[in-house]
Parts: sequence; C-alpha cells; structure tokens
Amino acid sequence: MRIIRFMSHGQVQFGQWLEDGTAVVIEGDIVGPHRIGTRPVPVERLLAPLIPPDILCIGLNYREHAAESGMAMPQHPMLFIKAGNALNNPGDPIPIPKRSKEIDYEGELAIVIGRPAKDVPRHRAFDYILGYTIANDVSARDWQRDKNLGGGQFARGKSFDGFCPLGPCIVTKDEIPNPNNLRLKTTLNGQVMQDNTTADMIFDVPALIESLSSTMTLRPGTVILTGTPQGVGFARTPPVWLKPGDKVIVEIEKIGKLENPVARE
Repeated sequence: MRIIRFMSHGQVQFGQWLEDGTAVVIEGDIVGPHRIGTRPVPVERLLAPLIPPDILCIGLNYREHAAESGMAMPQHPMLFIKAGNALNNPGDPIPIPKRSKEIDYEGELAIVIGRPAKDVPRHRAFDYILGYTIANDVSARDWQRDKNLGGGQFARGKSFDGFCPLGPCIVTKDEIPNPNNLRLKTTLNGQVMQDNTTADMIFDVPALIESLSSTMTLRPGTVILTGTPQGVGFARTPPVWLKPGDKVIVEIEKIGKLENPVARE
C-alpha cells in the first residue's frame, strides 16, 4: 500500500494512493487503529506523508560516500537529529537561507517506524517497520563544519527551515521485502549527481533499528534517514551548491520520486 498525506476539499487527510492519482481516505492513525474507506477523493496537494515525532539521521553510512568524504568507515552508526521545523513537503521549495552559502543535497531512503521499538534484536527489526519513504537531507555545509559560524555541529547545519523534504508516499514494508537492494538516484537540473544502491550501506536497515533502539525508544511515526550515497555537492571539484531556480529530484526504486524546486528564503 502507498500511504499519502494530502489536502482534499480544504482538509488534511491520510489516504491510500491509487494509480489514477486519487486516494481512498484512511480514518484514524496510520501507526495505530485505522480504517480504510471505500470512496476515492481528489488529491489537491501532496504533503509530507506524516509529521514524525523524531527525525533520526545516520551519517557516513555508504562506503563510497565515506571514501569521497576522506573519512574512515564508522564502526558504529553515527547518529544526528534534524529538528521538526526542517520537515518539508513534496513539491515545495527548499529555502536558501540568508545565513548560509553552502547548501547541499543528500538523497536518502527513510524508514518509518510503525510501533514502539526498544531493545529490538536484528532478527525482529522488520516487525517494527511501517514502511519506507524518500528524504532529502538538505545540509548547510558551512554551519555543519565551520565553528567560526557558531556551527561546527551536524544538527545545526541540518536543521534550517525546510531542510527535510519527505515523500511522496510511504510504501508499506510488504511491498519492499529487501530495503537494502534499491536503486537510489538524485538529479539536479536534469543531471545525475548520485546513483548507487542501498546495498552499499555500511549498516543495513535491521542493524540501524537494533542499534538505535538499544539506547532509545523509537516512537511510532519516527523517521530514520539511513544515509546518502556518493555524489554530494561538497565532495565535487568545484563544489556544487544549491541555488535559487534549481530543481532536485530524489528517486528510489519501488517508492517513486521526491521533487523540490529551490528558492530564496
């Protein structure tokens, strides 16, 4: 099933996305008791497929991305967190903030947790997953790395307004039996920038859930950004930074495309 959050007749709804572009309304909580209706309604505007209680992110989780960054592969998953204000909708502009000149894209597979997960062993990890969606972990590299800006922190550089486009839908786990065998591609203005598969992850999806749940309860609706492959802007010569007028598309096999323009804040 493909779950969307959308506007229809002036109301925010959850729904099962149909092939004709309409949706059947889901009544209730997509990570709790709910009921799927019977009558399709028009989808007037796509929204981020849910509002997560937490946005957890994994850094340096692709072998080739670690190599292009000039860093050793981590021995354990490297966690950072994006603030809720970073959440952005499919089709809405990625804002270029006044206080950064080095805005980068990062196409990522995102896990959506379906029920409370604490101390989950690897072999049971999939029991706690609702499904998967697409994320763009937009990053202000100067604030992420330059301590003179008062940054030098992952969370600060990753949590500007609108820096987490998410969507277009959640594809339930039954449709993606192996999330670590999906093609991921990011294009910028029609040029392919990232092209790899999720098989290049250092820590696969079960390993991430096992690790994160060992120190925190993963609440229903939590979104885990699983890392980005090689081809990011800062690692290019010369670096490629997002600018107003650009268009970024992140495409993941079996899920779809997350498209966002870029505009001045």
